Amino acid sequence: MTVLNYRDPRPSPESEAIYRRWLSQLNDDFTRHQSPDRRSEIVRNELYQIYLGRAHSGRSTASLTTELASNVLVESFDPRNITLEPEYYGDVNPEQYAIRKPLIYFWQMFDRSPLGLNNWLGYRFRCMLGRHVFKHLGKHVKIFHNVEFTFGYNLTVEDYCTIHKNVMLDDRGEIILREGTSVSDYANIYSHSHDIHQQADVTNKPTILGPRARVTYHATVLAGANIGEDTMLGAMAVATKPIPPSVVAVGVPARTKRQKTQPSATGFYKE
Repeated sequence: MTVLNYRDPRPSPESEAIYRRWLSQLNDDFTRHQSPDRRSEIVRNELYQIYLGRAHSGRSTASLTTELASNVLVESFDPRNITLEPEYYGDVNPEQYAIRKPLIYFWQMFDRSPLGLNNWLGYRFRCMLGRHVFKHLGKHVKIFHNVEFTFGYNLTVEDYCTIHKNVMLDDRGEIILREGTSVSDYANIYSHSHDIHQQADVTNKPTILGPRARVTYHATVLAGANIGEDTMLGAMAVATKPIPPSVVAVGVPARTKRQKTQPSATGFYKE
């Protein structure tokens, strides 16, 4: 077997210095300012520059019909002028979500901008925001683009976890990714379920993965179906109940295919 270690591509030294200054400035701003209004203003100003390439200079008068679409775009940079799906949920904590909403919107809009495909910057940007949004975010975490989560404040990501692109982390009930856990592209992790007769009857259950679990491509973990330590959930499998440690589980519903004979290599990423 050939072991292919991760490479460490980097931007130019000049660009890296600019990126680090920007991230440090944002981190300082979000640390100092906890109010939803002030955080929204910061996000609005940053998105204005990211998308339009110039500084925000105040609200313009929406007088010309031919410019209405431009005015809609500008207004939509401000998180106070948009709604996100979790705001509609009956179990949202309005106070906890309000202080996080501007940062969650910033995350989503960053990923949808040209900057979102810059992995070096994106890893660091998302981890910077995650430390202000999540219940806990550890060290040496890699989060790729288009990862979505629900509330943020019910999400714990421990050290050395990797979350690949287009992953859904539904932390309505609570999700915990233990140390070294990896979630592959297009996987879905849930922590709530609906009654089959009454959709509005929602049950929240904590969902815990790992340590060193691997949820592979397009797999789904339903609420409360914890994945044991060093266990692999196979591609497109659906975990409907807890999976024991140190096994490979596959299928719909997922069942143990075989026992692992030795622990997985960590392959931990370090900056």
